[in-house]
This record gives sequence, structure tokens and C-alpha cells, in this order.
Amino acid sequence: MAVTVQESLKLQLLEVEMLLSMFPQKGEINLDEDAVPSVQRYLRNSDGALPPQLEYSITIDVGEAKGKVELQVLLPHMYPQVAPQLFARSNALHRQQQLQLNTRLASHISSLDSGELCIYEAVQWVKENSLPYLENSKISSESASEEVVVKETLHRMWIYSHHIYRHELRKKIFDCAKKLNLTGFCLTGKPGVICVEGLRESCEEFWRAIRYPNWKHISCKHVENIETEGSIDNLRLFRTFEDLQFQAHGDYGLRNDYHMDLGQFLEFLKQHQSEHIFQILFGVEGKLSDK
Repeated sequence: MAVTVQESLKLQLLEVEMLLSMFPQKGEINLDEDAVPSVQRYLRNSDGALPPQLEYSITIDVGEAKGKVELQVLLPHMYPQVAPQLFARSNALHRQQQLQLNTRLASHISSLDSGELCIYEAVQWVKENSLPYLENSKISSESASEEVVVKETLHRMWIYSHHIYRHELRKKIFDCAKKLNLTGFCLTGKPGVICVEGLRESCEEFWRAIRYPNWKHISCKHVENIETEGSIDNLRLFRTFEDLQFQAHGDYGLRNDYHMDLGQFLEFLKQHQSEHIFQILFGVEGKLSDK
């Protein structure tokens, strides 16, 4: 007999409750305070739209204080009938080590019986299999010659949306940017524009995180990569992640007719050496009025 969305969501809530009891310490599980209530509201009245997918992270101690690995979890509405999206990350791991760890984790999860809850199994697997990666990372760091020049690459993404209004979506955008140490901005209104800059894996993780399954009319219009032998912080165009709300055409407030003043936005881009992006985003060349 086919499993319904409601049945799947009930199982997800039971699993979250179990995990919270197993990891009771503050900071062990990072779960948005409205995540579970949103699902519960839907289960009480399933006539409306589906709730946001359950998303949380679990901090896992590996070995005897050898290090910490964070397991990020995103559950499709039909999980456990559909496989969860899992990503293990640690500041102590190099990119290639992180890729190898996640490839092995995905292989292990795919080998389990389908339709079974598996997040705790994933936690245990990470706990038991991450230590060699952390130790190899430490050894390679200690043995690296000081004369070797390490190059880093700044990744910058320019994201366009038909509009950005919803408070919970804007909160998610800012929370993700802060968590991943990304700078840039979010232009609220119509149209909506997001720029994030930082390490490539952080930008790509941000892009995965904010793309709601039902967020239509959003696309990454342009990507820039700049390599440096120093810190990527020296290449950033933005010092923080800014909230942009320019004067609208009309006093409407944050509604669907809240059109941004693109002249002010063009001036902002010029101040941050990004005037060329205007044409990439909107298909027309930006021109500032003479003053």
C-alpha cells in the first residue's frame, strides 16, 4: 500500500523527537524553532500547502576530542520512502577529504533498506568513520612545507529572483550567509537579487540551502572565480552581508507591486565595482543620470 506524505511526515517528527532525546546538549542539534511546528500544523490541517522540508544539523564528536563533524540533514517530504540529503562537513577537513567522506556516506546510506529511518544510522557511521580523515588532515597540515604557496579562490555568485518578500525566506537567506561566512547582499522587493562571495563550497552550499522546492523564477545568472596567493578576504567586494531595501516606485510596502528603484541599485553596484553585473541581471545596460 502506498505511503502518504502525512505518514512520512509523522515518521520524520518521531525521528526528530528521538534524536533530540539522544542529543540533549545545547548546540548538538541545530533546528529552526518553527520547523517542527510547521509540520505539526500541516498534519492538523493538510488542505493547505506543504510545509518547508525539515532541515537540521547534528554536531558529532569524533574520537576522544579529536574533532567535530557536522552532519547537515535535509528531508524530502516523502522521506523515509525517499533518501535524505546528507552532507558531512568539518573545518578540519580539506575539500578532497570532505568529498571522499561524503561519497562513502552516500554509498553506505544507499545500501540500507529503503523506507527505513536512517539519520541515526548516518550519525553513527560518521562517528565511526571520520577519524582517519581528521588524522590525515592534521598530519598533512603539520608536514606541509612553509615555503609552499597555498592558493585560494574567491567564489562570487549573482542570483536573480522575480521577487523576494517572505520574512521566513529572508531569514533563511541571512542565517545561511552568516553560518557559511559569506559576504554580499540581499535586495528585497521586486526584482530580488542576491550576491554571495566566499569559499566555493560555502557558496554552493548556500545555493543548495535557499532553493526551496517551490521557489520558482530563481536562477544563478553569473559566477566569478578569482584566485589569490593570499587571503580571499582581500578580494571581497563586501565587508558584511547587507540587507538592501531601496526606495520603491510608490509607497506600497513589501507587497507584490513593490518595484525596486533600479537606479539606486545601479549606483550601489558602481560603488562596489560591479556595475557590469547590471546588464547580466536585467539584459539592459545600466546608465546613471548626470548630477
